[in-house]
Amino acid sequence: MKMNKKLLLLTSIVILFPILWGVTIWSQLPNQIPIHFNLVGQANNFQSKPLAVFGLPLFLLLVHLFVIFVTARDPKNRTMNEKMVKVIYWLTPIVSLSVSYLIYSKALGSTTNPSIFVSTLLGLIFVMMGNYMPKLKVNHTIGIRLPWTLNSEENWYKTHRLAGKLWVIGGLILLLEAGLQFAAPYVMGIVILAIVLIPILYSYQLSQKNR
Repeated sequence: MKMNKKLLLLTSIVILFPILWGVTIWSQLPNQIPIHFNLVGQANNFQSKPLAVFGLPLFLLLVHLFVIFVTARDPKNRTMNEKMVKVIYWLTPIVSLSVSYLIYSKALGSTTNPSIFVSTLLGLIFVMMGNYMPKLKVNHTIGIRLPWTLNSEENWYKTHRLAGKLWVIGGLILLLEAGLQFAAPYVMGIVILAIVLIPILYSYQLSQKNR
């Protein structure tokens, strides 16, 4: 995957935009800002205003740069699907804007349920990623990177084809749950376990059959 410097610059600016946002509403923000919430949506972890406004976007920027650089250095990613490349570039900026919106809105007294917000965000990400998973070719940085998938193109393809379907279904379930507001944290946990563990077990089973 050839590094797109212009896109990298644009996405990095978007990641840091919450800093400008936070400075703009600085006087309205409390000195201690909630950054983590329990299952019922109550804040259970707080950070100082400077750390929340400046620290989180800067941390996400470092994560973004690391992911892009590592992905670009993998020679197996040279033929990566162009749409998947854009997803990789834009995933962290979307997370940065979404998480910052949640933190700032809760700090300013919003009654938004964080669990519902996170379910919606994860649901959209899972649907988006699931659509492109079957198009991923064998590589060492993105996808379900197991000894069995990396050693067999057939195993990789079948595992990611199944994972893609599961991620889309899981994402739709989370979006539905965000609307119904039935038991978001528990549904979210079950969905995440399912879309992670089922492909791993399926991949292992395929490897045993091939032996």
